[in-house]
Amino acid sequence: MSIYVVRMGHPDGLEWSIFVREHVLYLKELIRQGKLIASGPLKNTALRAGFLIFKAETLEEVNAMIGADPFARENLIVQMDIQEWDPLFGKLSGFSSRITVNELSDLVD
Repeated sequence: MSIYVVRMGHPDGLEWSIFVREHVLYLKELIRQGKLIASGPLKNTALRAGFLIFKAETLEEVNAMIGADPFARENLIVQMDIQEWDPLFGKLSGFSSRITVNELSDLVD
């Protein structure tokens, strides 16, 4: 299982306001299913944006979850970046691979 961090940007306006509740309900369902670890808006950005942290087997699975999001259905995702991430240290380290360079292996949580 891998961790993926997604940054999504959305246009401001009426459409965002209409579909934001449905979007959040969809994300809360993914959290309930254990597929989404966390999500929330970015502050002080020029474009409405947020981060999502997914737990998935593959990038294709992440793309499928994003594709089923109401914001994707309504073409309200105007910017997106997906990165696989290994949270070796800190509160999310339980999701890590625990694999690192020899020099740091004793520091992995």
